[in-house]
Amino acid sequence: QVQLVESGGGLVQPGGSLRLSCAASGRTFSDVNMGWYRQAPGKGREFVAISGYFGTTLYSDSAKGRFTISRDNTTNTLYLQMNNLKPERTAIYFCDVLHYWGQGTQVTVSS
Repeated sequence: QVQLVESGGGLVQPGGSLRLSCAASGRTFSDVNMGWYRQAPGKGREFVAISGYFGTTLYSDSAKGRFTISRDNTTNTLYLQMNNLKPERTAIYFCDVLHYWGQGTQVTVSS
């Protein structure tokens, strides 16, 4: 059973940074893709970034150049470094592995 636990969210001012973590357990993850999604208030879940098991990364247009996804296969942890945050990035951020989801971590960008 895959379990995912996101952390690292919080309240940050516009222009600030946060680093999200997703701790995965239940199997090895070095051979699967791992991704981040977000859900803003009143909206559906949308893609943010994905880390391919073969080493490539892919970002949404809004995340490109501002966010960096990375992973540590020795600790089964996925990260999302978010820089230059804007209020419109306020959302619950979820990690996705093999279509399993964690509970999410709230990111609020506000002055």
